[in-house]
Amino acid sequence: MAKVLVIADIKQGVLKGSTAGLLSKAKAIGAEAAVLAIGSNLESLIPGLVVGSTTQYIADDPGLALFSAGPYASCVVDAAKQFGANQIWFSFSESGKAVAPRVAVQLNAACATDITDVMLQGDQIEIIRPAIASKVIQRVKVNTAQLVAVVRAGAFEAAEGLTGTENVVRLSPPPTDLKAMIREIVSDAGGDIDLADANIVISVGRGAKDQAGVDLVKELANDLKAGFGSSRAMVDGGFMSHNKQVGQTGKIVAPTLYMAIGISGAIQHIAGMKGSKVILAVNKDPEAPIFNVADYGIVGDLFEVVPILREEIKKIRG
Repeated sequence: MAKVLVIADIKQGVLKGSTAGLLSKAKAIGAEAAVLAIGSNLESLIPGLVVGSTTQYIADDPGLALFSAGPYASCVVDAAKQFGANQIWFSFSESGKAVAPRVAVQLNAACATDITDVMLQGDQIEIIRPAIASKVIQRVKVNTAQLVAVVRAGAFEAAEGLTGTENVVRLSPPPTDLKAMIREIVSDAGGDIDLADANIVISVGRGAKDQAGVDLVKELANDLKAGFGSSRAMVDGGFMSHNKQVGQTGKIVAPTLYMAIGISGAIQHIAGMKGSKVILAVNKDPEAPIFNVADYGIVGDLFEVVPILREEIKKIRG
């Protein structure tokens, strides 16, 4: 039987829903699944980790409170060896992308990022991943005994009624990383909703023209309690910070609803949001490429459309 070790996605002490999605997928392909949680003060998360797993590895130590790729990789390798995992899955996160290659090197395993599917053909592992800004889809055969993979955001959904067995295994703290020590992590999120976790994401593009246009679209995002993103054009123009950029060189998102406001739809942007369940586009150019991937499209000037949308939302809520 295939054995999959899922690395729990934990941010600021909260277990993210992507972890349940990975555990659900492991069960769907007939694999035995274990989960590894790394951090400090993790006791309250254990009930959530049991769902979908047969073993819960816990690396809980004050020295792991701040993310550091070296010690985190040591924890993953330790858990993988104890479990006998032939697949190790990370969620699509900054920490996952940093740790996965280190783990692959230490285990002499294949490493694949941005995967969207995993299949088992007997003992053979095959994966699906987009490439060249999602213009082609690769089907890749893994020719090593182990696979380390980073799963694209939203690729695996959590199944309903998922059950598990509590079997907590506590890991010894890893050796201190003498080459580098993390003293502090400074976040620039500003309290905004994380794009990767948002159920609704609204992104603004060049059509907003200036800061007033950006602020107008931001009000729509506030009305819907949505994550507020951006195309690269607005980042390059200095209107939005890079951590808000959606696209191939920014964040990959897959919310239930994605609204592209004033975004033409360059292939690099589409690569970052085409996995969304429903896509609504607003653009005054009826030939804009964004309409080719949109489920719903509004041809019009965003300065006219956005106020109408806001008014209709208020009516519905009223």
